[in-house]
Amino acid sequence: MKIYNYLMLFILAGGLFTSCSGDDIDDTTDPPVTGPEPTQNLELEIKDFVWKGMNEIYVYKSQVPELSDDFFATQDDLNDFLEEWDTPEDLFYDGLTIEKDRFSFITDDYIALENSFSGISETTGVEFRLYRFSSSDKLFGVVRYIIPGSNAEDKDIERGDLFRRLNGQELTIENYREILASNSITFELATLEDNTVTPTGESVTIATSTLTENPILVKKVFDLNGAKVGYLMYNSFVADFDGELNAAFAEFKSANITDLILDLRYNGGGSVRTATRLASMITGQFTGEIFAKQQWNEDYQNFFLNDNPDRLFNRFTDTGADNEALNSLNLTKLYTIVSSSSASASELVINGLEPYIDVVQIGDKTVGKSQASVTLYDGPNFSRNGANPDHTYAIQPLVYESVNANDVGVPFDGLEPDVEIIEDISNLGVLGEESDPLLDVALDVVAGTRSFTIDRSKAYWFNEFSESGANSPAYRRMYIEDLPELPGLNKRLDFDKK
Repeated sequence: MKIYNYLMLFILAGGLFTSCSGDDIDDTTDPPVTGPEPTQNLELEIKDFVWKGMNEIYVYKSQVPELSDDFFATQDDLNDFLEEWDTPEDLFYDGLTIEKDRFSFITDDYIALENSFSGISETTGVEFRLYRFSSSDKLFGVVRYIIPGSNAEDKDIERGDLFRRLNGQELTIENYREILASNSITFELATLEDNTVTPTGESVTIATSTLTENPILVKKVFDLNGAKVGYLMYNSFVADFDGELNAAFAEFKSANITDLILDLRYNGGGSVRTATRLASMITGQFTGEIFAKQQWNEDYQNFFLNDNPDRLFNRFTDTGADNEALNSLNLTKLYTIVSSSSASASELVINGLEPYIDVVQIGDKTVGKSQASVTLYDGPNFSRNGANPDHTYAIQPLVYESVNANDVGVPFDGLEPDVEIIEDISNLGVLGEESDPLLDVALDVVAGTRSFTIDRSKAYWFNEFSESGANSPAYRRMYIEDLPELPGLNKRLDFDKK
């Protein structure tokens, strides 16, 4: 049974399961270009790997006739089909994925992908959101925060600064990717006056550097009418920082906080294991209960149901990395700050907690993402170990859909806020301070002085377009490390053994 093959490959390689999410307006991911075009024979090998990986584990396999085990009678028949496509990318996106799949992707640089899963990136340290002027192809940007320890930290640029020109060029939907790929970026600063973004004449030049970002940007305790309220701005679910996350909750526990505001407004996802641990730190009274359920393709789902049904559940836990005890708060209510950048593991935490505690969402509608994906390499078992040394292609297909304990998934168009407030680009305030309008509203909600309303009547002269990091291979991905331990080892689909 070939399904054993890839389950065992995950054990051997430590496989990476990830899920991704896209921006509402610009959710495409372009694979990085890292070298010359592969030779014809090598390209056919890559295409063969792509097809066989999708044939094995793609969650929507049943909806792609060409991925059926019986669609091709021989390897030659498959090769004829593969050669119809100009590139592996064309095959993947146009031949093997379904139309509604916004998130599966292929990359020709799996080394960069692996680095990004650990929070490592090449960056100036300026985190920003790009907006598109209404009825125009021109863009402008707003700085959201500066990454501590980055090259931007000691530069004259800060949260709330605007720009519409980078490296001497006005940003447009045609050129912004190329400009942002530069190893040094000059930000020409601007101001906002009467809905017009006007250059100030000031500029800041920042070189990129390789940086590992701590996802915990702000942690703080507020005294609110005599009650202790914890605040955590958490920007990515990076498993390498689970120890730091647990230490932050130790501080909250020591401070005897009675409420927690979890700020996920810029958090696009990450480790599902970390998401499960975070939910367990917030609560603590549900250890062993179901946090999330997984729904795979028919072959995998039936296999797990028959041989290892518990593999289909993510459960609340009381231990972290290296069996470290989690610092849990036993809360029965959580306040979250979310936005149109909140995706995947962020939505998983909210959706997974809702059957158990009251979760209040403050901000904007989230992305809408409930699928997970897995990294497959061109090896005998799709493992990193033994991967084809002649290229660095990998594929990241969606492999399962996630629902909570009540079988409710994240809506395709995102989670609605209970209290709507969208960041005002003219007044962002200081993160972690009450001058930040979103945090100020969240504190009012905790205090009971803010009504629960949603008002979508306001018209804007710009539209959200993209954000920093959108070209990263790990942009809004989440991965799982807890893999099934199963006996047996088969090869990927071999037509000679069908």
